[in-house]
Amino acid sequence: MTTDEQPGDAAASSEGTVTVTETGSGTYTQQITAGHHELVSDEPRPIGDDAGPTPYDLVLAGLGACTSMTVRMYADRKGWPLERVRVTLRHSRIHAKDCADCETRTGFVDQIDRDIELSGDLDDDQRQRLLHIAERCPVHQTLTSEIRIATSLR
Repeated sequence: MTTDEQPGDAAASSEGTVTVTETGSGTYTQQITAGHHELVSDEPRPIGDDAGPTPYDLVLAGLGACTSMTVRMYADRKGWPLERVRVTLRHSRIHAKDCADCETRTGFVDQIDRDIELSGDLDDDQRQRLLHIAERCPVHQTLTSEIRIATSLR
């Protein structure tokens, strides 16, 4: 352990572990360590310093990246002429009463709108199959299933 490391920092470099630490440089600026990758997250001005994407931006980025990767893997495995995948996502909250197919009836429901653009000489059946495959991306599956978060205090 180096002099800059804290006990437990070794876990930050292990696969599947993400560590988030206040940077001290801004009110809400966070240093994110995922394996050997480092990112910054923050809140937009005037709340934060806008030093990086917001936490919701990062959730959307995870879903978008997983969607694109899943579609790419499937098209490559099938040998389909997919040239490029572009996923655009937006997060919003809607009134539960305005959502006909939601279980929640009061308050708000989080909604993610995901637009998928497929470039390449694909026929309609291939495009529809890739759209269906996008629904099977692991992050999509996680976000639409029951999620249990176990929190402990060190």
